[in-house]
Amino acid sequence: MAFDFALTLLVLTVLFGLVWGLDRAFLYRARKRRAEETGKDYRDPWPVDWSRSLFPVVLLVLVLRSFVAEPFRIPSPSMYPTLKVGDFILVNKFSYGLRLPVFHTKILKVGEPKRGDIVVFRPPWSPDQDWIKRVVGLPGDKVVVRGEQVFVNGKRVETQPIGPYAGDVSDKYDRMIMSKQGMVLDENLDGVHHHIIETPLAHFAPNVPNGDNPVTVPQNCYFVMGDNRDDSDDSRYHGCVPEKDLVGKAFFIWLSLHSMNRIGTVLH
Repeated sequence: MAFDFALTLLVLTVLFGLVWGLDRAFLYRARKRRAEETGKDYRDPWPVDWSRSLFPVVLLVLVLRSFVAEPFRIPSPSMYPTLKVGDFILVNKFSYGLRLPVFHTKILKVGEPKRGDIVVFRPPWSPDQDWIKRVVGLPGDKVVVRGEQVFVNGKRVETQPIGPYAGDVSDKYDRMIMSKQGMVLDENLDGVHHHIIETPLAHFAPNVPNGDNPVTVPQNCYFVMGDNRDDSDDSRYHGCVPEKDLVGKAFFIWLSLHSMNRIGTVLH
């Protein structure tokens, strides 16, 4: 089972709060009175002192991570070139509504994902991991992936070639394809321009789901794809992502091990 930092923060917040609160309610006055009667300098016991000092800190971190922004690290190249391995990003936790930490129950609806949004989610097929992809289809949309072309509601998503992509590519089975050149394209999803990569990988990996039959996105679900189109495990394999599994909207690169120039990049 993966380490759950949110659960750890919640447990520590409750623990420190209880120790400090119960001490102040039932033990503090009597203990201080005894110290005054004996003429000794008063000091809280170390568990109480630690709890009093750490409670506001962990509470603040819990609130910020749960309701404002949470940091994530990019572990794979599926969103290349927008996001690269070693990028550290911030995710807006209130873009799509406020949720209780750990339980993920929505307590306040704020907004909904739009086409082109970069979203972090915990999918039902991998609930212990955070995934990141781009929203292509909204609830009720009909999505078709035909070769390298994406159609939404019968209209082809506009792309314009930018230049060649000469990097080595590999599929999920680690078969290296050398000396094959792909293409970097500018894609326009409802006015959200971003770069995607198409590589020859699709010709070597016929199991990538494509076809002429449209997929109708169910209500409260979203069709997502990686910007590295031929090296992304996404809705073409697993189906749509339920709204309840969304974590938030990625919006900022605050650190990058790939290049210092990427720090401060606003994502779109």
